[in-house]
Formats: sequence, C-alpha cells, structure tokens
Amino acid sequence: MIDHARREAPDECCGLMAGKSRKVLRVYPARNALKSPVRYSLDPKELYQLLQEIEKQGWELLGIYHSHSHTQAYPSATDIELAFWPDALYFIISLQDPTTPQVRAFYIRGGQVQEEELGFL
Repeated sequence: MIDHARREAPDECCGLMAGKSRKVLRVYPARNALKSPVRYSLDPKELYQLLQEIEKQGWELLGIYHSHSHTQAYPSATDIELAFWPDALYFIISLQDPTTPQVRAFYIRGGQVQEEELGFL
C-alpha cells in the first residue's frame, strides 16, 4: 500500500484488501479514476471485477485503502460521507512526511469514525 501511495503521489491512490477470518490474503491496487491529489474513486467496472475476483476466491472484502498525499492519516469529511462499506476497514496512508509514511485503519459507520489497531490483521 505504501509503495502504491508513493507511486501515485501527488495523486491519491486506492485499492482493496481481501481475505478470510480478518486475515488479509491479498491487496488489490486499483486505479484512482479521479486522478486527484484530494479525492479518490475506484472505476465502477474495475471495482466490480475486483469484487468478482474476491468472491471467486471465497474471500471477503476486508478493507479499502487510499492515500492522503499532504494530510494526516485520518478520514476527511468526504471520506466519511462516501464510506459505503460499514463492515470494511478504511485504511489511510499519509505521505504528509514522505520519509515516514503513516498508516491507520478505521471503521466508518453512520458518519462515526472508530480507529482500529493495525496489529490484528
């Protein structure tokens, strides 16, 4: 995820994480259809294909990640508004200090943000 964020900087990157029993088995880097330094969106066709692949493997969607190239690793108001997957963790990679990227994970449900420890995955 961090390598993906660095490759796409200054634009935000995005992708999915899939697995079983809360264990990530695969990270799926995706294309930010917006090509924006302040927002991300997975192309609907690519999202559908990735979700089909995850289902085919017998896995579940565990997380959605994206980067913040210039701000902290915390959900923005837009991130909270567009959080449509309440059972998925939202991972944010901050490149605010590019030499020391920060990764944090959050559940976003009903507009409420709850940080999760990264050690459980």
